[in-house]
Amino acid sequence: MTSRKPTTRSDPDIDLGTEDIRLPDGSRLTEAKVDEIVDRVHRRHPGRPSVSGERERTPVMTVRVSRAARAALEEIASAQGCRLADVSREALDEYIRRHAS
Repeated sequence: MTSRKPTTRSDPDIDLGTEDIRLPDGSRLTEAKVDEIVDRVHRRHPGRPSVSGERERTPVMTVRVSRAARAALEEIASAQGCRLADVSREALDEYIRRHAS
């Protein structure tokens, strides 16, 4: 018996009842397997948790800083065992608390 190379296609109209499409593990792709994969993808929460609230997309802000400021923030983050984004967010929050009316 000769082994066939797994088929990979991007055709949206594949009939999984007649086509023999194989997954990387060698198992056959069926409609039931497609439904399982789609359900798993829909249950997944990509990315980090929102800081704005549950199920709300967090706004993103890009800020340019000097090399010295970035290095200092990275050093603080490393010393605290957290990410640069966390330290930057805390710094902005503190600034807002001090200067908000």
